[in-house]
Amino acid sequence: MTYAIGDIHGCLSPLKRLIKAIKLKDDDTLVFIGDYVDRGPNPRGVLDFLIALSVNHRCNFIRGNHEQMFLDYLRGAEGSTIWAYNGMETTIRSYGSIRSVPDYHIEFLNETLLYYEKSDFVFVHAGIRPNIPLKKQSPNDLLWIREPFLKSSNPLKDRTVVYGHTPLISGPLVQEGKIGIDTGCVYGGYLTAYRVEDNFFLSERS
Repeated sequence: MTYAIGDIHGCLSPLKRLIKAIKLKDDDTLVFIGDYVDRGPNPRGVLDFLIALSVNHRCNFIRGNHEQMFLDYLRGAEGSTIWAYNGMETTIRSYGSIRSVPDYHIEFLNETLLYYEKSDFVFVHAGIRPNIPLKKQSPNDLLWIREPFLKSSNPLKDRTVVYGHTPLISGPLVQEGKIGIDTGCVYGGYLTAYRVEDNFFLSERS
């Protein structure tokens, strides 16, 4: 089975409970949709948990806009101070200081994917620019897009886009051609997993 898991944002306890509830089998695949850090209480713990999980299970880690901001800040990229307005303080607090971010965490972040494909599904953090082939999508759109994607129907012909980024406190959003699974865990909602093969959802409260 393939399970896609929505935005975690440092919420380690719900993540552990959700993984336990899934009851992973050896041939299961996990796709994490991005935004592992920022805003929640334990971003460092989340990354350590995900890295350890990937040792024994098939995991695909999508990059979220918050991972991109983290990486941009670490390398001193122009405009990287935007991170300060997007939950940076909880991430730095979890490490003690920005200088304490271990190299293996930076390596993990750098190896995250912009998207992942499996059969008729495309997994991406924010969404896609409608009617543009996947391989021609702008990385910035994959990480940040909202309105053009959210307002679209069937944004990628003959494919279903599974995405996060836009919190949906009321529950997952299922529409033609797209499924939103960021159910606002860090805002008092849920952390949600979507099982692709039978359109089944599991959730754990924050």
